[in-house]
Amino acid sequence: PDRTLHMIGNAHLDPVWLWPWQEGYQEARATFWSAIHRMDEYPDFVFTCDQVVLLSWVEESDPELFARIREKVAEGRWVMVGGWWVEPDCNMPSGESFARQGLYGQRYLKEKFGVTATVGMNVDPFGHNAMLPAILRGQGMDSYCFLRPGPHESELPGTMFWWEAPDGSRVLAYRIPFEYCSPPGEVAGQTEKALGQLDRSLGDLMVFYGVGNHGGGPTKANIDSIHRYDQMGTFGELTMSSPRRYFDEMTKRLGEQGLAELAVWRDDLQHHAAGCYSAHSGIKAWQRRAQAAVLSAERWAAIVGHDARADLERAWKQVLFNQFHDVLPGSAIEPAYDDARDQLGEAVAISKRIITRAHNVIARDVRVPQEDGTQPVIVFNPHPWPVSTRVEMQYGLAPNGVHVVDADGADVPCQRTQSVATTDDKGRGATVFQADLPPLGYRLYRLRQGPAAHAHGTLSASPHHLENDVLRLEIDPVTGWLSSLLDKRTGVDLVAGAAGEHTQICEDPTDTWGHRVVSYDWPGEAMATTGIVLREEGPLRARIRVERAWGRSTMAEEFILGAGDDDAVEVRVTLDWREQAHLMKLRFPVAVQSPVATYEIPFGHLTRPIDGAEEPAQSWVDLSGVVGGRPAGLAVVNNAKHGYDVSPPSPGRSHSIGITAVRSPVYSWHDPRLLDPDGYYSYQDQGTQRFTYLLVPHAGDWRAAALTRRAALLGSPVRAMLESFHDGPLPASRGYLDDGGGQVMVTAVKLHEDTPGDLVVRAVETTGRAVQATLDVPLAGVRLTADFGPCQIRTFRIPLADPLAAVETDLVELTVRKGAFTVEAW
Repeated sequence: PDRTLHMIGNAHLDPVWLWPWQEGYQEARATFWSAIHRMDEYPDFVFTCDQVVLLSWVEESDPELFARIREKVAEGRWVMVGGWWVEPDCNMPSGESFARQGLYGQRYLKEKFGVTATVGMNVDPFGHNAMLPAILRGQGMDSYCFLRPGPHESELPGTMFWWEAPDGSRVLAYRIPFEYCSPPGEVAGQTEKALGQLDRSLGDLMVFYGVGNHGGGPTKANIDSIHRYDQMGTFGELTMSSPRRYFDEMTKRLGEQGLAELAVWRDDLQHHAAGCYSAHSGIKAWQRRAQAAVLSAERWAAIVGHDARADLERAWKQVLFNQFHDVLPGSAIEPAYDDARDQLGEAVAISKRIITRAHNVIARDVRVPQEDGTQPVIVFNPHPWPVSTRVEMQYGLAPNGVHVVDADGADVPCQRTQSVATTDDKGRGATVFQADLPPLGYRLYRLRQGPAAHAHGTLSASPHHLENDVLRLEIDPVTGWLSSLLDKRTGVDLVAGAAGEHTQICEDPTDTWGHRVVSYDWPGEAMATTGIVLREEGPLRARIRVERAWGRSTMAEEFILGAGDDDAVEVRVTLDWREQAHLMKLRFPVAVQSPVATYEIPFGHLTRPIDGAEEPAQSWVDLSGVVGGRPAGLAVVNNAKHGYDVSPPSPGRSHSIGITAVRSPVYSWHDPRLLDPDGYYSYQDQGTQRFTYLLVPHAGDWRAAALTRRAALLGSPVRAMLESFHDGPLPASRGYLDDGGGQVMVTAVKLHEDTPGDLVVRAVETTGRAVQATLDVPLAGVRLTADFGPCQIRTFRIPLADPLAAVETDLVELTVRKGAFTVEAW
């Protein structure tokens, strides 16, 4: 045949999967030595390498091997691709996590080898979010190799096509045919099966080979057979190659016109193994917590000028490592999650130390005048926009309770709540109060002894209803779910007349991955309501507790509504799950017609069909349409889950949003292996878990409901700390950076990786609509004004010694990018 097959020798290595990371650590060394030996034996052999963590392991354990790798990189025969710390799951990590995969991966390659990856490669993840082209381009990569979804899972436009993100960024994408690895023998079978799936109209093609998963790489038999079949001409010309060479040659051969004629894909790349969006609730929650903690630590370290780069790098690398596509999706062996818990715990502990130090450095300089009988409290807001939120605070030495005032002595809405301590110490207690906080800053409050002598806001409550100035909700005493959710601003009741159960439990015969699952919206049983009680009622908030049971499992949902204009219902969930091979959906029936479903994805959002399919998303899903001819919508925001669906009406059911709250498959059970009915297995998610969701009614446009900001606050709450009396140069309230709270949201505030005297600020447009935004940065004494396209990500580098010399940089902080913006003194 008149074609060239570029044979891509690689060694996909899962550092964790059916083995612990310690085994992957050793296998990286063994695999890379094998690749070096093949190079010594075959002068034309080229090795393609991704996953930077493997190189870092070799550097610290085998300096001789690392030196040989550097030689081969210099020769151009060891080719670096991917540019990320690991091959992560490409749906569930946050946008900032994807930015850090490249930040630490590409900078390591540059420092150690003098190169960066220009081809992205994630051969094994189970799907790819739609914003990846923008992230890849921001990290210096112009093309992308992937395997899934396969031809049976998605009708992609061909083997090679343009993949375009919502912001218009494009990469040249190549779907790897058949498999990324091969058996250790000859490559004929691998090549034939690859050719059977390839779009042959391209002419020249890539075929990947080499023993993988547990490493290994290309074998002598692989390479000998490539030489033999090349000589025979069986498949065309076979050449040892790399993805970079292939894309370069194809770009040259196709020319501008040919490239322009390639199909364009403007969507995510799904679906494969939909059960991974919900398998192992623990790893999902630990990851969310760790990501939020490290981002917060970065911000506070930057504010006080602490050079915490080494500690933050250690924390981030633990976070990034545990986003690996067989850890975060829940598909690894059970012992792997002991390691993941400990590693993510280390990241959180590092972050908390950085945050606590920074907060104390700030607090010591806040002027706190002496006032006998009071306890100063400083509340810190980690978000770069003003935040109004309820703060729960433990206190001591106040047997008659406390009330809260601000720095000027004005009363602050508050009420007593249950303490986390259960002791005979009559002086200990807890209060919840309303805090209005400046953007990325702090505010001083005081606890005064004695209860508040006045009421605040408008709030009424009973065991079956909560009502304030904005919302009224009613709970059905039989089902324990909402029979009404009235938005007084629009006059629309979002759930009245909506049919369907809130809980949906069914048997789950699918494997850990959920292979071949399209939907988990299956018929199921509802948990029985066992109790409803008005647990808390006061001037600031009210709380109804609904208890349920099914089988050996129980669930409590606590519905919390604040006084006045609180426009979201907070629901705290405690689930004690004791079922095996079962799953539970939390469903949210919505009384809307002609709805549109929108899902949050990393750095963006997508509209998806309303078909009940299991979909990955970040923190929120919205369903908007009309109710009685008036536009209306309901969003569900949560802090721990990633598996969702939006289902169409069916007999006895209305449109509804679904969250897969829990699945309990056997660990690392992979179809088609059948479970032994007499075997003994360990099942996931046994025991207690806690998470929180918000119900956010709105007038039909989710953009006006600030969902991404609500999700950020839910996942990263403000922090209150007790303080002492002292003088100081700082005022009672101060903010350090403000993005204005509009369409453009600041997602990162940190010190530059090379120059800790420079501030890095990253922002993204969150609504899909172009806008001009102003970022006030009093920390640097400047104001930035910049145009943002839909979903555009922009990163600014501000020298603190000369802030008017600010520039725009890429996501790895190595290159200055051309982009128009203005900077002026603040």
